Amino acid sequence: MQKFGFVFPGQGSQKLGMLSGLDKQSNIIQETFTEASEVIGEDLWEISQHDGNNNLDQTHITQPVLLAASTAIWRLWNQKQAPKPSILAGHSLGEYSALVSAGALNFTDAIKLVFLRGQFMQAAVSPGAGKMAAIVGLENYQIIEICDEAEAIGVVSAANFNSPGQTVIAGSAAAVERAMQLCKEAGAKRALPLNVSVPSHCDLMKPAADELKKELAKIEIRQPSIAVVQNVNAEICEDPEKIRNNLIKQLCAPVLWVDCVQLISKAGIQKLVECGPGRVLCGLIKRIEPDMVCCGSDDDSTLDGAIAEMSA
Repeated sequence: MQKFGFVFPGQGSQKLGMLSGLDKQSNIIQETFTEASEVIGEDLWEISQHDGNNNLDQTHITQPVLLAASTAIWRLWNQKQAPKPSILAGHSLGEYSALVSAGALNFTDAIKLVFLRGQFMQAAVSPGAGKMAAIVGLENYQIIEICDEAEAIGVVSAANFNSPGQTVIAGSAAAVERAMQLCKEAGAKRALPLNVSVPSHCDLMKPAADELKKELAKIEIRQPSIAVVQNVNAEICEDPEKIRNNLIKQLCAPVLWVDCVQLISKAGIQKLVECGPGRVLCGLIKRIEPDMVCCGSDDDSTLDGAIAEMSA
């Protein structure tokens, strides 16, 4: 059996009806969502399945829903006595799922943290004042130079280095719009605004990072039992205090996802499971490391297929 890894998705992977097949397979799905719901006083399973009040895409709800979904799949994977991964990484919010799975964070502590993290992020920027956009078809250095130029009118910087040729920028609305225009003029294939309420991973999140720091100080973080690659430096970190500091930095710093995946590849890992709803990360990974195998996990057939692939 070859070594393999798990990757955990962040915001944007949520979808109505997520995990609806898996909950028939085991009580552990519902139990995990119930445990999370009791922490924040919201019925997260009901929201994830029906979303009658249009809450699923609200950042402070999206974050605990996705953490609950990834943790539920992780628990089901272990309940099935499937083989254990040797390395974990999460994209943005997904890093919390990775740290829970590695035993570094208690699940209920993490649910409270990401619920508050979402509230802090929403409070940091007035509605409509911030923006994010995906830039396709330019080199990283071009995007960085363009953001530096556009910063003459406001905050804007690279937020997610998602795959070669696809980078997300974030900042104040006017500066992001200016950067999008400059990217198009520089030959970008696309410069698309993203449907998000909060401009993550830029300097506008500093007030949120200050509040998160206070909450993280109250939480015990343990040494991970499985290696976790962190977003801010694309390095494996074992020291609990460094993990804590990196989670604070992560709110304002870009997600180095390309570097994270390349580190996993250099460690000799060529098989991954995306532990959460959807296949967003699998799509990015295929563009970063085309020879890597990446399996989904969010319904009966894909989970069973992933277990079979990782057991081979």
